Amino acid sequence: MTVEEFCAAYPRLYHMAEASMWPSIQRHGLLSTSALLDLYGVAGTERRQIEHTRRAEFIAVRHPELGEVLIRDQKPMTDATLAPVLDDGLSPADWYALLNARVFFWVNEERLAGLLGAYRHRDNLVLTLDTATVMSKHAARTTLSAINSGFSRRWAVRRGRDTFRSIADYQLVQRVDGKAVRRPVAECAVLGGVDNVLEALVGTRDVPKAEGGRRKAEG
Repeated sequence: MTVEEFCAAYPRLYHMAEASMWPSIQRHGLLSTSALLDLYGVAGTERRQIEHTRRAEFIAVRHPELGEVLIRDQKPMTDATLAPVLDDGLSPADWYALLNARVFFWVNEERLAGLLGAYRHRDNLVLTLDTATVMSKHAARTTLSAINSGFSRRWAVRRGRDTFRSIADYQLVQRVDGKAVRRPVAECAVLGGVDNVLEALVGTRDVPKAEGGRRKAEG
């Protein structure tokens, strides 16, 4: 797949963030967990705990000048359900580290709706970005996946290092157990993060907790 083909097939990228993170996103861009830890100077045992173990709850990270940021939990995964489906000799700790190195986007609103439903007890903010604008700067650090890489509970599928493929290496028709299977893109991820968020921003949408409706916000 070429970058142009990806942008044409998936013209919008959707990212769900904790609503309170919007000021930080405007200031620093969308940063991966690892990039946030770099920015906030988190190191040693605390950093390893955040990057290499499952987060059962949101984690607050604080800095005297930068303030507080929240790092999302990883409840849709467990070590017990991850370990049997990992290839390439990866451990659950390795998988968490691979995820924490990336910022993730959905490429359609159907999958976004599922994530919003799972976090309906939180105040969320949905960012809609123009894919072509994001790719104009970050295509070389972008990977595509045919699965929800952050989910490993019921019906978990196998995964490994080649789950995250560059745009050029991604094939909509892939060989699975010797058969040709169409595998549309499920998620898009950018290593490190996206710093041209405001330039690429199409709009924002507040999704308050415990409310079925959604209210528009200016983008």
